[in-house]
Amino acid sequence: MAELLEKLIPNVLDYQEKFFDACIATLQMFAISGVISFFLGLIVGVILTVTKKDGIKPNRVIFSIIDIFINVFRSIPFIILLIFLIPFTRAIVGTAIGVTGAIVPLVFGTVPFFARQVETALANVAPGKIEAARSMGSNTFGLIFRIYLHEAVPELVRVTTITAISLVGLTAMAGAVGAGGLGSFAISYGQNQFHQDIVNVCVIVLLIFVCILQGIGSFLAKKTTNRSLFKKSHSKNEKK
Repeated sequence: MAELLEKLIPNVLDYQEKFFDACIATLQMFAISGVISFFLGLIVGVILTVTKKDGIKPNRVIFSIIDIFINVFRSIPFIILLIFLIPFTRAIVGTAIGVTGAIVPLVFGTVPFFARQVETALANVAPGKIEAARSMGSNTFGLIFRIYLHEAVPELVRVTTITAISLVGLTAMAGAVGAGGLGSFAISYGQNQFHQDIVNVCVIVLLIFVCILQGIGSFLAKKTTNRSLFKKSHSKNEKK
């Protein structure tokens, strides 16, 4: 086995310590920015849904400000956004390189995308359920947590999976400007030194990571969808 690996990926084995460090850096960037982006994107998406024209708490000013913010940052290519945010990133975390320096631009690149996905997911909640909850005296927070978020769980799982996969690509792209991780490793030790086996292994690792994320997301989406369908059929049977 060792001889086969030596033949297929000799340069990866030569830099195996740096390769494992790059894998860990990618996981760190993904995990930290992913958690922050999930909560911020969910909050922003909910605010968009609630404050839009036909929302439960219409507010044209708040909706317009957030909508413009999302449209602006979604329109900027991520590689340009990385460079554009360097002064801001340094001011916030003290550095613009490494895992720490990548978190801020990754969040700015992910939150607008995820917030728009959340808005779309929540828009699919049946208006009749919202009106029924309103008629029973539910306040704004009750509508958000008991109706919007509860009913949209399967769709939220799907859009979270899509965003997570997109974030993997952003972490690799961040390596182009010194963020570290597999993107930086593939460029510095693979492309720049003409070691194709390093580039190939980095691509394979990222593909495996994406497949795992997609598998988990599909499994959770299926489980939550089946649970929602069971509850609907159970409530209908009780009414009969």
